[in-house]
Amino acid sequence: MFQTMPLWPARASSMANNVDALYIFLLVVSGMMTLLIFIMVVFFAVRYRKRPGHHAEQIDGSHALEITWSVIPFFVFMVFFGWGAWIYFQERKPPQNAAEVYTVAKQWMWKFEHMEGQREINELHVPIGRDVKMIMTSQDVIHSFFVPAFRIKQDVLPGRYTVAWFHPTKAGTYHLYCAEYCGTQHSGMVGSVVVMEPKDYEAWMGGGGNQPLAVTGERLFSELGCITCHRADTQGRGPTLAGIYNKPVLLEDGRTVTADDNYLRESILQPTAKVVNGFKPIMPTFQGQISDEQLNALVAYVKSLGQQPSGQTGGKSIAAARPQTE
Repeated sequence: MFQTMPLWPARASSMANNVDALYIFLLVVSGMMTLLIFIMVVFFAVRYRKRPGHHAEQIDGSHALEITWSVIPFFVFMVFFGWGAWIYFQERKPPQNAAEVYTVAKQWMWKFEHMEGQREINELHVPIGRDVKMIMTSQDVIHSFFVPAFRIKQDVLPGRYTVAWFHPTKAGTYHLYCAEYCGTQHSGMVGSVVVMEPKDYEAWMGGGGNQPLAVTGERLFSELGCITCHRADTQGRGPTLAGIYNKPVLLEDGRTVTADDNYLRESILQPTAKVVNGFKPIMPTFQGQISDEQLNALVAYVKSLGQQPSGQTGGKSIAAARPQTE
């Protein structure tokens, strides 16, 4: 028996139907225009072919015709643009309470770490029906996180975080690819996303025995000496970190930036890049001293401080440490 080849890949995320609908619309409109052009070419070729006794006549242009074939395609293309922009902005804005998974791409593997502490290589377990936010960085070159069944693809860049999110709707195991040529073994940089029923996921998650990522970050925070400057009181030589995440930060040059994941990452690796107003640029760089996994743990710890009342922990801000001016 012959097996039927599916017309579309599996649809396993909340975004898949929207992406497919736009793609089908593009195909239908393009197909109709191609067919119309083909019919008109054949018609004019027959109608105005060279024949004995018939001489060509000069035909003046028609403003009405030119306006029609300019305005109608314009509105059709604006539908493409508007529909595509709507999908794009939905994909660019992760929901507030999405489960976060830190991802480090490297030649030739995907490394995942859940906030609960579980670590995986080339395999990502997620629960069905829950928003999942991927916070990704590359250890070497540009990679691209691509899950066809979810209709998501996001470049993963060295030196910064990029974000993708999805809401799985169907249990199963789905292919994960690197969609950016990253070297000689690019085709081997594959993995899978395992979407599980909530009870199965909880059982899997409970079998790890690992420390939460924020707890690992808190330990590193103390071992690296960050706690000596970033104190919960006002006596520290660096700004306090409690509650700083996703809040505006006033810089020395008068700019205001948001303390998001990339800001925290940059402040650890390049502490003088954005110096906080009221402090001096004395914080040493940790570039080359900590791994991407340790950096992720530190960022996760600082983020966790925003969920606690100020003063309960040595909560501080890894943003450009400087002693306070008198």
